[in-house]
Amino acid sequence: MSVEVADAPDRRRFEATVDGAPAGHAEYLLGADVIVFPHTEVDPAFEGRGVGSALARAALDEARRRGLSVLATCPFIAGWMRRHPEYLDLAYQNRAPADD
Repeated sequence: MSVEVADAPDRRRFEATVDGAPAGHAEYLLGADVIVFPHTEVDPAFEGRGVGSALARAALDEARRRGLSVLATCPFIAGWMRRHPEYLDLAYQNRAPADD
């Protein structure tokens, strides 16, 4: 099983597909220097198969690439970040303000 994740900015979400079939998405709200993840959903047919993890990793990797802080109001994304401490530096409350 191959999970592919792509940003769908027109729908404000990252979308996961498995063998071309829609498998889940992580919704986001984008600010100037922060991305908020309010909701993640995985199709029940794909639960327990790594789709949620693939969504979280791709979304957070993209946030890092863009230099964005992450505000994870979605319990899944927040929990995933806690279980993967290498992403905790992205957490909004952990980011120091930029020097002026």
